[in-house]
Amino acid sequence: MKQILGAVFAAAMLFATPAVMPAQANAATLEARIDISDQTMHVYRNGRLLHRWPVSTGRKGYRTPTGSYRPQRMYKRYYSKKYDGAPMPYSIFFRGGYAIHGTGHIKGLGRPASHGCIRLHPDNAARLYSMVQQYGAGNTSIRITQ
Repeated sequence: MKQILGAVFAAAMLFATPAVMPAQANAATLEARIDISDQTMHVYRNGRLLHRWPVSTGRKGYRTPTGSYRPQRMYKRYYSKKYDGAPMPYSIFFRGGYAIHGTGHIKGLGRPASHGCIRLHPDNAARLYSMVQQYGAGNTSIRITQ
């Protein structure tokens, strides 16, 4: 009975807390490189290019922060508290309220269109989210350049 309760508790915690895994020794590394001027994301595992995806970053009057980050918290389903509950599926927050996330505005991908977040096609956001879960936040870096 104790084992069953422990497993139930562990499963409940999996869904109740943000899904950010710590670094693991000798694990693969994952890097998401976002080029604001090119509006693209390149995803690398151990230095090998896996994916190249169009993104949307901050439009005029809004900026996407540049620099190097690690995932801080992740949510499979998230709704913006700042922008009228806008859906932000597969959110990977990297600096305060800034996140990489899926968008329903697929036609806007490839040009600046957001309030500062990095928008991806929902399928690509789900794929990135899954990879970050697999490799761990501590083994994942997010690099954003102009």
